Formats: sequence, structure tokens, C-alpha cells
Amino acid sequence: MDLVIKNARVADGTGAPAYPAHLALRGGRIAEIHRGGPPPTTTGRTLDAHGLTLAPGFIDMHAHTDLALLRDPAHTAKVAQGVTLEVIGQDGISYAPVDDTTLAQIRRTVAGWNGDGSDIDFDWRSVGEYLDRLDRAHTDPYGNRGIALNAAYLLPQGTLRMLALGWQDREPTADELDLMRRETAKAMREGAVGMSSGLTYTPGMYAKDAELTALCRVVAEHGGFYCPHHRSYGAGALEAYAEMVALAREADCPLHLAHATMNFGVNKGRADDLLALLDEALDAGSDITLDTYPYTPGSTTLAAVLPSWASEGGPGQTLARLRDDATAERVRHHLEELGSDGCHGVPVEWETIEISGVTHRSNSHHVGRTVLETARATGRTPWETARRLLLDDELGATILQHVGHEENVQTIMRHRVHTGGSDGILQGAKPHPRAYGTFPEYLGKYVRELGVLSLEECVAHLTARPAARLRLADRGLVREGYRADLVLFDADTVAAGSTYAEPRTRPVGIPHVLIGGEFVMHHGARTDVIAGRTVRGPAHRP
Repeated sequence: MDLVIKNARVADGTGAPAYPAHLALRGGRIAEIHRGGPPPTTTGRTLDAHGLTLAPGFIDMHAHTDLALLRDPAHTAKVAQGVTLEVIGQDGISYAPVDDTTLAQIRRTVAGWNGDGSDIDFDWRSVGEYLDRLDRAHTDPYGNRGIALNAAYLLPQGTLRMLALGWQDREPTADELDLMRRETAKAMREGAVGMSSGLTYTPGMYAKDAELTALCRVVAEHGGFYCPHHRSYGAGALEAYAEMVALAREADCPLHLAHATMNFGVNKGRADDLLALLDEALDAGSDITLDTYPYTPGSTTLAAVLPSWASEGGPGQTLARLRDDATAERVRHHLEELGSDGCHGVPVEWETIEISGVTHRSNSHHVGRTVLETARATGRTPWETARRLLLDDELGATILQHVGHEENVQTIMRHRVHTGGSDGILQGAKPHPRAYGTFPEYLGKYVRELGVLSLEECVAHLTARPAARLRLADRGLVREGYRADLVLFDADTVAAGSTYAEPRTRPVGIPHVLIGGEFVMHHGARTDVIAGRTVRGPAHRP
């Protein structure tokens, strides 16, 4: 045996009561589980896990680390939380498949999420080439090559649309739709596990249901699922959820709802309405799951709240419109009076929009303040404050949007198809604490302190359920023969260290994390082991 873990309390991912056991690991897998008697004998390593709960490694169903995995061989922000697999390519915007023009536009558009990529060698263009690049990103002292943890990739529908017809707000021609279908099939064969959309982000939001349905049919034919950030989390949120449920049913495609929340004042206390909609569809045979993060604020870019017409044509044209006084006034009217589609149909409330990061240091005085606070301090209107920041920071500023409701968060996380996702953005001076704290926040606050979920239920939400959605036959449970992607934590002390004031603080109470049977966290410290690899979808053809 490579490693024997003795005296653990095992929460195995099924939701069943935890039990005491010893585990033996061999060849990166769980070789034996002893639920009684002495631990297995070994001439290898031994870990005494007395006082610790052992669970499958956590799966982050919504991550924005598409470049961070290439940039950072340690990736402690997630590894220290017990995360052993992330799902990237989220919200319809990522870095494959691309051509040279599309790649340049994407790098500029999501610089606030991932940095501008000036430190990255973009030597790929296809999904397969990107995944291969991840698998050779870093080399550790033992000769292992890969990334800090495992990663699965969603084909980003907005990027796909950009590749086929640019940033235009129109329906695709027959040839353009055929191109998107072919690229979807190719991406799935190269390893994508499904397709994501960002239907409040341009240009993905320009796609009508018929276009999305056609692509989802291809995804379903290749064993994948559809993961939309749908058209509204504010006014019309319920209608937007219903649209996605109907679309997935029409395409016969499994559906995973990204960061499933009900936000803004119009949706306070309306989580039960969403769950009733989902329960009706589930009872009728639909295949639906969802993920949430255990916090009330959202996080995105400041440019994302603009009306979609202001972003047509790409970042250069957006900036040109903002420089023009007459057009900028039209943008303000939509934002403040009508409610833009980028702001989910709700008139913007500047007091809820806190600047979390900027790309140019000259704008750092905005960080940690709401747009309204900065406006009052400078004597400008909130819109003029936001407009100047958008121009000066070249659309790169990121925000926290304080529009959530705690009762909705708790109601949704109890649901039978709920999974966990951080939606964490690592960029910026003061990023959302969910990037560094989502999984210990679930275990510490919502299990131990509030009792919203039992420990065993919560572990199932964070492990077996997402593994089933990803169709991973040998992950997500503590079972003999399964991969030894494991986390050991102290149920009495585990907690998120990250706060809004200090968002990059590490969690406590998670001393050990293993990927493929190798310690990537050991006694609370990050080891130098590189154990992560890409996890390819069911249609992958090597």
C-alpha cells in the first residue's frame, strides 16, 4: 500500500451517516476500506486521521480559473479548500475554440476575470489543444506534469458565436449555424463535458432559443450537458429559468443551472417559486441540476451591467460609445431609468455596486467603495463616476453586486439537485471571498453553525452529485476502486478564513488534501506535488 489512512470518520458522499474506518491507497486509488478492526499493514506511509472527517475531494462546478491553472502551479486558493476538480469554461466566455481575432477580443473582454493574459503563451486554438496545454502546464520535482488540481471544460457558447459571426446582434445564417454545430461536435470529441452560456453577456446573449436548441442537441448527442447563465437573475428571473427548462426539454439535453440565485428586491423570498418550477420539470422527467455559492453578493465586471446594444461590436465599439456624450446619456437612461438587460432588467442601484478590482493602478482608489460612495466623495453623479472608470480602466473593472437574499440562498441550497460552485474570480485587489472560502463556508457556517444541511448531506452536494452530473464513474464517492481524490477536515473547526475585508485569507480546519493518492495539502501546507489533469467528457476521442 502507498498510504494507509487510519482512524478516519468517513462521510462517503452518499449522504449516509458517517462511519469510522481505515483506508488503504494504492496506485492513486482507494484499494481497501476497513470499517472495523485494525488498520491494514503497510511498509509505506501512514496518516493517523483521528478527529478528522474524510470525504471525497470537493468539486467546484463553477470556476473562473481558465488562465490561473496555467499561471499558478500551486493554486492554493482552491486546493486549500479541499477542491480536487474544477469546471471551467463558464458563462459562455473562455479561450477555446478561437482564431487570432477572437482570442484578442476575449482577452480584452474578460481581463477583469482572468487578467489580460500577457504572461501566458497562447499556443492553442482548439479545445483539444487547450486541454493538452493544461496537461503539460507545470512540472513538479518528481517529474509529474499537469496542473494543481483536476479540471473539466465547458465549450463557451459566446466564444463559439464570436468565432462564427463576431459581435453582431443578429441571427446566424444557415452556414454560420452549421459552422457552430460542427465546432460543437469537434469540441465535445476533443474533451468538453458540455456547453456554457452567458445570456446576459455579449455576444452570447444575442443567440435566440432556436440557435441554442440546435447547439444543445449536438451537446446531448455527445453525452454532455448545457450550463447556462440565463437571461435574468432579476426582473423576469422566473421566466428566464422557465425558458432554459423548456429549451433543454426541446433539445433533450441535460441542464445544469449556473449560480442559481434569485436576486434584487423583486425576488426577495421567491426561492420557493423557482424550486416549484424545477420540481415540476424534474417530476416530469427532466434531467436538471444546479449550483450555488453560499454568499449573497454576486460578482462580475462593471461593463457587464451595460445594455447589450452598448456592447455590440466588441470592446472597442463599447468604449467609443461611452466616449460620445449623447450615446453615453442614452446608456445612463437605460441603466438608471429603464433597467438594462445587462443589469437583469432592474434599474441600477449604485449603492449596491462595489468595485472589487481594477486593471490600472491609477484607478485603485475605487476599490472597496461603492460607485455611490466614490461619487459622493468626488462630487460627481454615480453614472459619471462609473462612466469614467469604464473608460479609464478600459472595461476591466470588476464588481461585487450586493443584491442577494440570505433566505433565498438557504432555501435553494437545500434542494435535492443542488451542488456547490464558487463562481470565484481570483483577480482584483479585493475579490469576492467566495473564491477562497466557498467550500469551508458551506461546512462551517451552513452545516455546523446554522444547521441548514447535515454534514453528510453537504458532502454529497459537494462531491457525488457533481460527479454524477459530470458522468465521472470513479470519483465523488469513498469506495474501493475509486480515485483517491480526498479531503480530510475537522468538522468542529473548519471555516472560511476569507472575508470581504481580507478575501485572500486561507480557510482553517482542512489539514490534508489528496489528488490521485498524493498529498497536495499536508498538515495545512501546500506541497510541491503537481497531481491534477484534465478530465475529458464522454465523447472524447484521444
